[in-house]
Amino acid sequence: MSNSRISKRIQSLSVSQTLAMSQKSSELRASGIDVINLSVGEPDFPTPENIKEAAKRAIDENFSHYSPVAGFMDLREAISASLRREYGLDYPASQIVVSGGAKQSLSNAVLTLVNEGDEVVIPVPAWVSYVEMVKLAGGVNVTVPAGIGQDFKITPAQLEGAITERTRLVMLCSPSNPSGAVYTREELAGLVEVLERHPQVMIISDEIYNRITYTPGRCPSMGDFPSIKDRLIIVNGVSKAYAMTGWRIGFMAAPADIAKACTKLQGQTTSGCSSIAQKAAVEAYNGPQESVARMRDAFERRRNLVITLAREIPGLEINEPAGAFYLFPGVKAYLGKRYRMESADGSIAEGRIDSDSDLCMYLLEHAHVATVAGSAFCMPGYIRLSYAAADDLLVQAMERIRVALSKLTD
Repeated sequence: MSNSRISKRIQSLSVSQTLAMSQKSSELRASGIDVINLSVGEPDFPTPENIKEAAKRAIDENFSHYSPVAGFMDLREAISASLRREYGLDYPASQIVVSGGAKQSLSNAVLTLVNEGDEVVIPVPAWVSYVEMVKLAGGVNVTVPAGIGQDFKITPAQLEGAITERTRLVMLCSPSNPSGAVYTREELAGLVEVLERHPQVMIISDEIYNRITYTPGRCPSMGDFPSIKDRLIIVNGVSKAYAMTGWRIGFMAAPADIAKACTKLQGQTTSGCSSIAQKAAVEAYNGPQESVARMRDAFERRRNLVITLAREIPGLEINEPAGAFYLFPGVKAYLGKRYRMESADGSIAEGRIDSDSDLCMYLLEHAHVATVAGSAFCMPGYIRLSYAAADDLLVQAMERIRVALSKLTD
């Protein structure tokens, strides 16, 4: 039911399904049920000690006042140096804008670039917030699907077919949330060749998982292609690579006019983000990087474990994600099946699995494993499993899923 006190723009937004499922699992756990939460998109590791110590020093040194809207200069310089050192990308500090997480950086960019009625091309599956950000800006979402048969990566022909005279923006995420797909440099080059033919189209490259990949060498970046640099906004942050999700530090590296406009927007909304968190992020970028490698190695081990266990479950379609910490299996074989479960008190629960959302709820209620429906990522017929959890929990979770799925009948 519509609430006349709430603006139409907010009423049009959907609730974040990843956060909603995580909340439901927390509520069940609080009631005493042993739920294994594979819905959350964050590392399960603590923030590295050197970064925490930097935050403590910042408190002792009284960094407790407002920070510059675009971020402290030493953090922006550290980000600039990191981009140059790790990826050979040349963005001076003046073109770096620090925000309250990569999500705010993405939102700032979309609100700055998109006018009412502008089309935004989004390859799907895509992170749940992309389409909602475009809605909020008054834009029109143009989703381009790429399923498991394409390793969840669109082709240049698909991109070309989606671009019209009304296209303002393309949003790309590699490594991908939710699929873990990573575009190779050759694949990115094919997309860039298309974009070169459409100079009116801006590009946002969400690279928040670029330090978590499982192939040799660094992760390819849209920033590798000078021909589109004047139209490219790269978004990244400390949350995934440095296990700092709660610190809320993200950034964009953008053309000077876009960086200036996003700083103006941020100055009228949140202003500069936490001074203490920014000083911790300086240490993240400038300090030792061994913890990043250790976490990446752990994620790779867990990926291999989950893939092995998932392939033992009949009916699941499995690929091998090359990055991030998600598995995105196809579950279409289970749609249309039924269940009849007897509870400890003798009551009977029965129903039919008509959608991936139904399947996720079934797994939560009867296997006590929290996952996220693929439809939340604009890709029905799949579910997302996060393997950012301890190995023993992953083994337990996959066994619970196997048993629960085996109980479904035609």
